[in-house]
Amino acid sequence: MPEESLEALAGRERISFVLEHQEPGGGRTRKVFETVLREDVEWQFTEIEWPGDVRAGVLVSVSWHAQKQEVVARTTPLEEPVRVDGVDFFHEYDPKVVTREFEAGKSNRGQVMFAVRRLGRIFPDGSAVLDEATLPAQTKSLGRGAKGTFFRDQAVEQLIREGYLTRVPGSVDAHGYPSYPAVEGQKEAEMLFYAPMLEEVPDPEDPDAQERRDHWVNGFVRKLPPGAQPSEKQLELHERAVESAQLDDSPLAPGYTFVKKHHRT
Repeated sequence: MPEESLEALAGRERISFVLEHQEPGGGRTRKVFETVLREDVEWQFTEIEWPGDVRAGVLVSVSWHAQKQEVVARTTPLEEPVRVDGVDFFHEYDPKVVTREFEAGKSNRGQVMFAVRRLGRIFPDGSAVLDEATLPAQTKSLGRGAKGTFFRDQAVEQLIREGYLTRVPGSVDAHGYPSYPAVEGQKEAEMLFYAPMLEEVPDPEDPDAQERRDHWVNGFVRKLPPGAQPSEKQLELHERAVESAQLDDSPLAPGYTFVKKHHRT
C-alpha cells in the first residue's frame, strides 16, 4: 500500500481493490476484490488473485481514488513481449526482481544458479556476479570434499557451456563485496557472471513455436559482459559452426562469444 494512503485506509475492515490488467492477446480487464490490510514490515493488501501472467517482478502502480473510495492497481503492457530465460513477460517488469525471484530447482545446476542469482551482486539490468571462490560455501547441499567439488565444477562447466554463465575477471573489497569490472586497488578475483537471456516471445498461434522444456538448443552467438572476450575454444567452435553452415559466415564480433549446440533441460 502506498504510504500516502495509510491515513485514509487505516482502520477500515474492508477495502475495494480494483485491478486493471491487459491480458496477453486480449483486452483490458477490470476485476474488483474486497481486501483487508495487513502489516508485515509494510502495509499490504491481502486476498488478491493475480492473473497467471503477472509474474514475480512485474511492476504494478497502485493509487487511492478517494472519490470512488477504491484502490486502483494497474499493469503496463510491454510494446514487445520478451522471454527472459524461457519465461514470458508481457508487462513492464523489474529485471533485478526477476533475477532474484526465479525458482532454482533441486538440481546441481539449479543450486549453482541460485547462488549466483540470489546471493551474488545484482545490477540494474538483471545481471549478477558472484566471487567463484565463495561458491563452495554457498552450495553446501552439493556435498563436501572431492565429491562436492566434482558436482559443483561439473554444474558450473555445464552452465558455462549452455551460455547461462560466463567467467570474468573482477575484484572484491575488504568485506568480500564483488565488483565487475574490477576496481583498481581491490583484490582480484574470478567471477561467475550471469546475464538474462532475452528473446522474442513466439507467436502462440505458430505451431512451430511450441517448445518443450527438455530440448536441444542449436549453437548461437551471445553477447558477453563488458570487457570480456571469448576463449580460444569458443572462437574455434564458432569457426567450425560457420564451416558446417550452422551459422552464416559473419566473423564473431568483438564482445560476443559462441555457445555450441547442447541439450537443455
